[in-house]
Amino acid sequence: MPVTEVRSPAEAAALIRPADTVAIGLGPAHPTALLHALGTRDDWVRLEMFGALLTDLYEVFTRPGVRLRSGFFGPAERFLRDSGANVEYVPADFRRFAPIIERLRPRVMATAAAPPDADGFVSLSLHAGATVEALHATGADPDRVLIVEVSPNYPRTFGLDPHHHRLHLDEIDVLVESDGAPVDLADAPGTDVDRAIAETAMRFIGDGATLQTGIGAVPSLIATALAEGPGSGYGIHSEMFTTGLMRLHRAGKVTNENKGTYPGVSITTFAAGTRELYDWLDGNDAVRFLPVHVVNDARVIAANDHFVSINGATAIDLHGQVAADTIRGQQHSGTGGHEDFLAGAGLQADDRSLLCLRSSVVIDGERVSRVRVDVGPDMLVTTPRHQVDVVITEHGAAELSGHTVRERAFALAAIAHPDFRDELNEAADRMA
Repeated sequence: MPVTEVRSPAEAAALIRPADTVAIGLGPAHPTALLHALGTRDDWVRLEMFGALLTDLYEVFTRPGVRLRSGFFGPAERFLRDSGANVEYVPADFRRFAPIIERLRPRVMATAAAPPDADGFVSLSLHAGATVEALHATGADPDRVLIVEVSPNYPRTFGLDPHHHRLHLDEIDVLVESDGAPVDLADAPGTDVDRAIAETAMRFIGDGATLQTGIGAVPSLIATALAEGPGSGYGIHSEMFTTGLMRLHRAGKVTNENKGTYPGVSITTFAAGTRELYDWLDGNDAVRFLPVHVVNDARVIAANDHFVSINGATAIDLHGQVAADTIRGQQHSGTGGHEDFLAGAGLQADDRSLLCLRSSVVIDGERVSRVRVDVGPDMLVTTPRHQVDVVITEHGAAELSGHTVRERAFALAAIAHPDFRDELNEAADRMA
């Protein structure tokens, strides 16, 4: 359908059929006004939606006849699931979202974007991810509908040839103007435990390292410490660009001169953080947004010298098997790029991948170890043992790469909470 006029969110929502298929990208790509407008309807028969990391409690997902397949859970998905909504997890890493969408072939694709420039291009703003090719394909197909919601609250960002990170108005079927804004994601407050973990992690980050950081208190503390510390010459190649990485840039510590891939610029596939971050990204060509199949490619990651990845986990067993997206067998987040960055950082001797987690957690008044003897029925593996390099808790670092099964087990027992070390050491002594 050709562009005939700019539609309101309600008018665009009316174009979705009671029985239909719709796909959206991950979090920062969500067309917020359109999704809220969909929630005003109650005539759904079978609305199938695919997306990831909801940033609001959109009412549409509480409606009968609506089903959400999510590739990454956040607080909104967990709340909706626990409230009885038809929200289910699709196990897949971030790179696999693209072929999933291609197979689903939704009739409607929708995304958020920055307003058109003078040449009629809309920047895809905070999200390149896995939907870029699907957006272009939908716009070129007369039987499908491409809806793009533009708002001045979304920053204009850039890609790199041949990944231009934009759509042209000629491709777009429906343009929605709104005052929607990306989620304001404040840094998680750090505890003494988090600070101890961050302090240990800093030992593995030298001058000129290329960094990938995830979300949470520990990566934020590390980025802030690097910004305030004496080191310099860092590079950025990270699935997610955060407020902490902005601070590192602002401190003059990022040069991107020592990177093996895309020298001179920071590379990411999506950004999430504070309003300050979004304003800083607007028109800033020092950060480039590329599709996730490029950013998370282990070969591209490995080509960066002195690469250090910093990610989290929810549990690890003595074999080194990692749970990072489930808690007690229940879906908590998603695979994302977890395994990609551990795999990429393991292909060169001067690279390191750091997995950071608290040694224990208190549940219903009982302390539970996050270092497990083995995988039980309530621990689902996100990343296999052979990918794991360094594991860090508040009690120190266990370097696993190149060590035997028993050596790895004893190293992990040594950084467990003291209440559980005897049990874990006994189990390690039985391993071969």
